[in-house]
Amino acid sequence: MTVIIVLICILTLVLLISWGKINAFLAFLIVAIGTGLWLGIPLTKITQSVQKGIGDTLGSLVIVIALGAMLGKLVAESGAAQKITNVLMRAFGPSRIQWALMITGFIVGIPLFYNVGFVLLIPIIFSAVYQMKMPAVYVGVPMLAALSVTHGFLPPHPAPSALVGQFNASMGLTLLYGFIVSIPAIILAGPVFAKTLKHITVEPIRTFQKDPIPESELPSAAMSFSASLLPVFMLAATTLIPILIPLTEGQKNLLVFFSEPSIVMLIALIFATFALGIRPARNMTQVMNIYVDAVKDVSIILLIVAGAGALKQIFSDSGVSNDIAMMLKGWSMHPLILGWLIAAVIRVAMGSATVAGLTTAGIIAPVMAGTSVDPNLMVLSIGAGSLMFSHVNDSGFWMFKEYFNLTIRQTIRSWSLMETIVSIVGLAGVLALDAIL
Repeated sequence: MTVIIVLICILTLVLLISWGKINAFLAFLIVAIGTGLWLGIPLTKITQSVQKGIGDTLGSLVIVIALGAMLGKLVAESGAAQKITNVLMRAFGPSRIQWALMITGFIVGIPLFYNVGFVLLIPIIFSAVYQMKMPAVYVGVPMLAALSVTHGFLPPHPAPSALVGQFNASMGLTLLYGFIVSIPAIILAGPVFAKTLKHITVEPIRTFQKDPIPESELPSAAMSFSASLLPVFMLAATTLIPILIPLTEGQKNLLVFFSEPSIVMLIALIFATFALGIRPARNMTQVMNIYVDAVKDVSIILLIVAGAGALKQIFSDSGVSNDIAMMLKGWSMHPLILGWLIAAVIRVAMGSATVAGLTTAGIIAPVMAGTSVDPNLMVLSIGAGSLMFSHVNDSGFWMFKEYFNLTIRQTIRSWSLMETIVSIVGLAGVLALDAIL
C-alpha cells in the first residue's frame, strides 16, 4: 500500500504542474501536506516536516546556488566563459565539444559536490551553446552525466565515502573500481545518449547569456580558468593535504572550515569580483548589480528546490524508505543486484541519492554477512542504484529543468533517462567486475 500511495502522490504532483499549470513550489506544498496526511503523520507534525524539509534543503543549497549564480553571471558577463569555450574548441574541435565538456565535468566532479559543480559549469555549457548554435540539452547532458556519476560512484562524495566505512571496504580499491565502472556509464549516458536529444530545442535561462565579445577584449585563458575553477583547486587541495602532510588538530579544523562548499564559493566569488569584475574597468556598483540580477534569476529555482525538499522530508518522516527496503529484503537474488534494487526503489520513492545509499547500507549489511561479495563492489552497486530515474521528487531534476527551461516531459526524456542509463550501466559494470575478480 505504501508504494501505491507514493506513486499516486507523485502522479498528482506531475498533473498539478503540467496539466493544472500550478506553480511548482505551491504544487509541492499541497502534495507534501496531502501525502503526510495519507501516510499517517500526525497533524501536529506535518507542518514541522514541511518546514524541516525546506530548511534542511535550502540550508545546504541556498548559499551554493546563490553564490554560484553570481559567479556564473560574472564569468559570463566578463567573457571568461567565452574564453574557456574557445580554448576547449581549439583543443578538441567544435565537433567534439561534448567530449571536452564531459571530460571537464568528470575532472571537476571528483572533488566537488554535484550542486557546486552544476552551478560552476552551467555558464561554460551555455557559452558553448550560444557560440555554436547547438541545442542546449544535447551539449549539456554529457557534462552533467559525468558530474552525476562522480557523485554516486566515487569517494570523497558523501554516500560512497559513508558506504566504504560501513562495509569496511578499501577507499583506494573502491575509487579504482569506480573509475573503471564510470567510463562506460559516462560515455553511454553522455555523448551516445545525447544524440537522441537533438530535437529538444529550447531557450535556456538567460542569466548566463551574453553577446559575443571580441577576442581582444576577453580575459586571459589563465585568468578565466583560475577564476572559474578556483573552487575545484581549493577542494582538491583540502582533500589531498591531510593525506600527504601530517597535520595538527588545529590545522585539520582549519582545513575542514576551508573545505566547506559555502566558504569555498564565497572565496571564489571574492577573487572573481576583483579578477574579472573590478580589474577590467568595472566599478563595485556595476559588479554588485550583476550579482543582484543573478539572484533574481535563480530565486524561483531555490523555491522549487525547497519544495522538493519538503516532499522528501514527508517521505522520510513517514518511514516510506524503511517500508520499501524491508519489503525487498526478503527477495532471493544476488546480493549485488539486491543492493542495487533496494537503493533504486528508495531513490525513486524518496528522490535523494544520499538517503537511498545510506538507507540501503543498513538493510544490506546483514545480508552480506557470510557471503563472499566484494565490499568495494557493493559500494558501487548501491551507488549505481541510488542514481536511478531521478524525477519530480529530486531537487537535481528541478535544477536541470529550470536552468535549461524545459517542460516536465522534456526533463524526464533527457535528465531522468540519462540518470537511468547511468544506473543500469553502472550495475552492469559492477557485475562484470564481479565475474572477472
